[in-house]
Parts: sequence; C-alpha cells; structure tokens
Amino acid sequence: MYGDEATVRKILTESGDTWAVVGLSSNRARAAYGVAAVLRRFGKRVVPVHPKAETVHGERGYASLAEIPFDVDVVDVFVNGDLAGPVADEAVAKGAKAVWFQLGVVDEAAFARTRAAGLDMVMDRCPAIEIPRLG
Repeated sequence: MYGDEATVRKILTESGDTWAVVGLSSNRARAAYGVAAVLRRFGKRVVPVHPKAETVHGERGYASLAEIPFDVDVVDVFVNGDLAGPVADEAVAKGAKAVWFQLGVVDEAAFARTRAAGLDMVMDRCPAIEIPRLG
C-alpha cells in the first residue's frame, strides 16, 4: 500500500544515485549506518543529514536538507514518525525526486502531500532489503 513493487524499483534504479539519508550519523550501531553502507555498495552516493553534520562513510554531512549545496535525488528518512512528515516536506522543497520512509515509519498525510507534489514515495520499507532483490 505504501509503495508498490514498481515504485520501489523505480526509486532504486531510475530516480538517481544521490541519496540524502536523514538521521545518518557516525554511530555504527544505528540502522542508518548499515543501510547507508549497503546503498554505497550498490553505487549510491550517500549524503548524511544529521544535526551534528558529521562526515560518514567519507561523505561530508549537513545539518539539514536545505544546507546541501547540490541536487538530491532521493531522501531516505531515518527519524521517528512524528518528525518524518516535516522531512518529507523539506524533500519536496529541496526538489528531490523521491522520498523513502524506513521500516516502521508511516505518515499517511505526508505520503499524500508528497505524492501530490509529484514525488515517488515508499513508506515502511528498507532499501537495504529491497535493492539486493532487484537482481
């Protein structure tokens, strides 16, 4: 319901290779760190977005999407559900092509707004699980 297989495939293969990962820090124990590593193995440029603006996986971090001085194709959201909707709105403002909410993150109003703005969106799924399935 929150991202059919065609949308998942499109985001992973056609939407572009620059992914802003919101909530990505240098904490190796966090899921975002491992997912970012998988995305990088599959050729994605992973840009960390976190209040600390840390460099992660060799890529400079930014405190917000608005501070990234280049285009972003996909915004992958690793924040709790209460904060995810505003991040989706920031992704629309940034000009991203797609938004991906991680496992357990669902905001139906944000989904509707993001889709109405013309972006592809997936919720409650993990790209690190989906990308190896593409074959």
